[in-house]
Amino acid sequence: MAKRAWIGWILALCLGSGSALADFQHGICLYGTPKYSAGFEAFAYVNPDAPLGGSLRQATFSAFNSLNPFILMGMAPAGIGLTHDTLMKQSADENFCAYGLVADGIEVNPDKSVVAFHLNPKARFNDGTLIQAEDVVFSFNILREKGLPAYRYYYADVERVETPDVQTVRFHLKPNAANKELPLILGELPVLSKAYWEGKNFEKTTLEVPVSSGPYLISDMDVGRSITYQLNKDYWAKKLNVNRGFYNFETVRFDLYRDSTVAVEAFKSGLFDVRMENEAKKWMVFKNYPDVLNGRIQRREFEHHLPSGMQGFVFNTRRPIFQNPNVRAALAYAFDFNFVNQFLFYGLYKRTNSYFDNSIFKADGIPTGLELALLEPYRDQLAPALFNQPYQAPERTGNIRRNLGIALGLLGKAGWIVKDGILVNEQGQPFQFEILIDAASAPTWERVILPFIGQLKRLGITATLRVVDSIQYKNRLDAYDYDMIVSVWGQSLAPGNEQRYFWGSEAAQQKGSYNYAGIQNKVVDDLIEKIISAQSKEEHLAAVKALDRVLLWGHYVIPHWHTPVQRYLFWNKFGIPQNTPLKGVDLMTWWDQSAEIK
Repeated sequence: MAKRAWIGWILALCLGSGSALADFQHGICLYGTPKYSAGFEAFAYVNPDAPLGGSLRQATFSAFNSLNPFILMGMAPAGIGLTHDTLMKQSADENFCAYGLVADGIEVNPDKSVVAFHLNPKARFNDGTLIQAEDVVFSFNILREKGLPAYRYYYADVERVETPDVQTVRFHLKPNAANKELPLILGELPVLSKAYWEGKNFEKTTLEVPVSSGPYLISDMDVGRSITYQLNKDYWAKKLNVNRGFYNFETVRFDLYRDSTVAVEAFKSGLFDVRMENEAKKWMVFKNYPDVLNGRIQRREFEHHLPSGMQGFVFNTRRPIFQNPNVRAALAYAFDFNFVNQFLFYGLYKRTNSYFDNSIFKADGIPTGLELALLEPYRDQLAPALFNQPYQAPERTGNIRRNLGIALGLLGKAGWIVKDGILVNEQGQPFQFEILIDAASAPTWERVILPFIGQLKRLGITATLRVVDSIQYKNRLDAYDYDMIVSVWGQSLAPGNEQRYFWGSEAAQQKGSYNYAGIQNKVVDDLIEKIISAQSKEEHLAAVKALDRVLLWGHYVIPHWHTPVQRYLFWNKFGIPQNTPLKGVDLMTWWDQSAEIK
């Protein structure tokens, strides 16, 4: 892409020489320089000559009642992201680098106080209208004011936005924001049509198909059953280098299943094409399935290098019963991972011992160097063990009775004692709570949760399992109306601003955030800001490890397990790129082998 020096010159005149911006660049990375040079043909992990046509059919377990995925109210359908484009597109084989999509260039001034995007003059909405700077400004403002709470956290360091011309958008950051990640975060902004949305109630659910900007259009939907997306033949960016090799299917369809067992039988019958298999039992059963043995169904593992994130039993610390860390630590000893992994999961999993396991961000050993320097000022606010021993999620060595004995000791420190076989506090109130799960995942989780409930009973604790439908489950999550849930926080190759939304004190009080545990901890808040303001890889790594360690020793979650591979079952109809990127499989780079090259 040719550099637009004249635009930089005009902006320099507007801003004054002290704030002059550099030339627009085709790409940007959080640290270092982009792997792909200007004018690159395609990403290395796609087939740029993949044929177009055919179909991709998948299962979903989430019902939908709205086509607006950007608001708290309602549930949007699976795949809705296919209808929306962003200013830039991330590369899947680099640590947080992005390249121009709707915007064909980005520039950041030397003091990082201004971020500007130049829009591709060919960019169009699916109704054929030009995407202009005013659409970007509208999108930013409406999302920050009325969209999901996450947008307010992501864009918190933006002071104002302006449009010097119809193809340029300029974001002014707050003084001393020191948010190195923010230019890339702004590049993730989905672009909405001002002409369509202006005057509508953005916060209200709707099943009216909106004007959008992505490669697919909604062609058919049956609420409560399915949704189908049709490739937009007039999509302006199909041949753009960041999109070459993507979006090869003529149609993409999602069918709703309310039970995972029924979904498996539907897959076997050929009612949908591909299944990401997260259940070890089903994965092993398929090993000897006739259509796998004869090659009609492929059973394949793909390695990835993403941090594992954290999956586990999540304590809602807004509940008085879970506000004591000794109580939370105690209950972790009642979860018998060794039994679950051996007898339910065929030994396929590793115990998770970090919010960033399977990555360089994992807090191994004890804190040293830069990490220790970050933690030292908070020593009197942190568990002493954090400084002198590695974190290890409780595992059984021998009989589970030893772990239960440790649990009772910790519960005793928190004021709980066993009377007549029931665990009670000083007021004689019994220890009881509810574990909330979604009906669609109930068959998967019941066999894990029920043994856990059994061990808790041996401690005198009454835990009950509550199963609700997906819409009720989402509503209760948004309102934090639960004692304990099973959840997972995914992590990227460059942890940053999203950590505010996961663990920040402000998020804990904001309806619909991902701070499911209700964490309100000044040390956590300070470390998140250290991550965001880090100016080097070394500072960033140390800050993430320090945060990981504080979260672990806060005992906000009973960690589950992870695996460094993605397991897929799929009918033998697909072409697949040779290279799997760091971030793992992207089905939008596959293609239907029966399709013709176009």
